[in-house]
Amino acid sequence: MNYHEICLQVKDLARRTGLFIKQEREKSGLNIEVKGKNDFVTQLDKAAEKKLITELLPLIPEAGFIAEEKSVDKQGDVYNWIIDPIDGTTNFIHGLTPHAISIALQEKGETVIGVVYEMGRDECFYSWKGGAAFLNGETISVSSAGSVAEGLIATGFPYSNYALLDRFMQSLEYFMRNTHGVRRLGSAATDLAYVACGRFDAFYEYNLKAWDVAAGAFLVQQAGGCVSDFSGEDNYLFGQEMVAGNKAIFNEFLTDVKRFMK
Repeated sequence: MNYHEICLQVKDLARRTGLFIKQEREKSGLNIEVKGKNDFVTQLDKAAEKKLITELLPLIPEAGFIAEEKSVDKQGDVYNWIIDPIDGTTNFIHGLTPHAISIALQEKGETVIGVVYEMGRDECFYSWKGGAAFLNGETISVSSAGSVAEGLIATGFPYSNYALLDRFMQSLEYFMRNTHGVRRLGSAATDLAYVACGRFDAFYEYNLKAWDVAAGAFLVQQAGGCVSDFSGEDNYLFGQEMVAGNKAIFNEFLTDVKRFMK
């Protein structure tokens, strides 16, 4: 399997799909559906997902799909694409950035390709197994911050699952008081891409889905960072919780997150 070649094709597909989304929004506007409390989908989420699936299928015909809008019900024995056609749909609905296309490829449960295309800034982050991590053709790496106190932290606010809200708010206060600040952009895929390129130093969030974070987590690792669940284990794709950061601060940051969130 030539991961490099496939990654470059996926990168180009993500850009084409972003252009498709922009053009269709300008032409047809938005038809918004409510999936659950504060959980929205538009006709463009569905149309973009179908476009992605249609164009990814020929690349690896035997591959399955894990996709947010469930346009296809097929899982592969070896290869699976994990895709989110618009991560940050609420931002997208309100005309805000960031909102991003997230595409990851797994081989036997290991992520081998990750692409995040943030449409608002026209920034494409991508990497493949055995390669470096890139942003629009330039190599990227995680930040050099040496402690949590020196870090800018990204997170996502709970919007439907408030089971850990009290603990999360305590963690938020701690990081507000003991870091350079906390940011909430509204797109986990973008948050992780920004950790990968050093704009953020660390990230944590709960109630995540695999399609939100599969590509971004891979980018962080490929750019020299670390990723885990809140227990420091590897169940971050399907365990609905994630901590990410550069290697210098990761253990300290994980300890802080665990103190509040476990």
